[in-house]
Order: sequence, then structure tokens, then C-alpha cells
Amino acid sequence: MNTPLVEKKFPLGQSLQIVQGDITTEEVDAIVNAANEHLAHGGGVAWAISKKGGPEIQRESDAWVRKHGPVTHTHPAWTSGGLLPAKYVIHAVGPVWINGRDDEDQKLQDAVTGSLQVADELKCESISMPAISTGIFGFPKDRAAGIIFKAIAAYFEKNIHSGMKQVRIVLFDKSTIDDFLKIWNMENG
Repeated sequence: MNTPLVEKKFPLGQSLQIVQGDITTEEVDAIVNAANEHLAHGGGVAWAISKKGGPEIQRESDAWVRKHGPVTHTHPAWTSGGLLPAKYVIHAVGPVWINGRDDEDQKLQDAVTGSLQVADELKCESISMPAISTGIFGFPKDRAAGIIFKAIAAYFEKNIHSGMKQVRIVLFDKSTIDDFLKIWNMENG
């Protein structure tokens, strides 16, 4: 069972939670997949989502790439949720960490903002996302936490007519949870 650890309310009523658990079991309108630009779901979170969601997710992903080309940081793709409880999977391409040389911070912010925009376009009220880019892409977890928190807050501040009511950052392993909570506590007192 997924367990909310902390929650923040924004001025217009939206909430942001850090949740310990398995993103594939989230009962939300959409979950975010930490994807690569070709939507080849062979490892990490992408593999877990594709495995649990069934072959439909990979088929729809392949069709998306054939139609639109590789997915960018700023414009995530989306598919159905397949067999998952979530209606949609938003496939966000986060940056591969190269020691901060290639504007990775901005690319991560773009991936988070783009995911929220797609969720709004799909009329989602709730979305769950993982710690994008912190797994096999190697982005430092504490640094990612700060960027993800700021991107979500900026999105809500800028998009006052957003239909989104809840964003959940779903984290699986203890080290990621510890890093995200450390940054959360520093930013939220």
C-alpha cells in the first residue's frame, strides 16, 4: 500500500505529496513514466510500468514515436494506462546526468512542467510521478528533488485555471525517499 509521508497545500487548494510506494498501483488519473526519447521501456520505472500495464503500453508508445518522432524534454508523450489503475501514462523524458554540463536542470524542469501540461490537456485532476532521471539516468536525487518541487509550485502559480488538484511524487527506495524528504524539510521548514 502506498503511504503519503508529507503534504503541502498551495494557495488555490492543490496539494503536493511525497508518497512511499509503487507508482504502478497508484489510483490517479495519470502516472508519469520516466522514459527515454524512443519510449523503449526496457529498464527502471519504465520497465515496471510497461510490465504491469501490459503490452498495450509499449504498442501505443511505438505508435506514438512512429507518428511524432522521438519524445523531447518539453513535450512528453502519452498512452493509455493499459492494465494499470491509472487512465493514462505520461511518458516524460528527463535528462541524462552529465555533471551539470548540458543544462540538465532546465531539462528536468521542462520534463516536469511538460508532464503537468499534458495532464491538464487530458483533463486529469490527479497525477503521480517518480523521481524522474534519478535512476539509470544518474541525476543526483537531492538536486532533482529541489527542481521537481520548484517546477510543480511554479506550474500551479502560473496556471491558475489548471484542473489539477493533486500531484503525488511516488518514491520506492529508502535512499530516494530520504533525499527527497531532506530537501522537502529544508524548503518547507
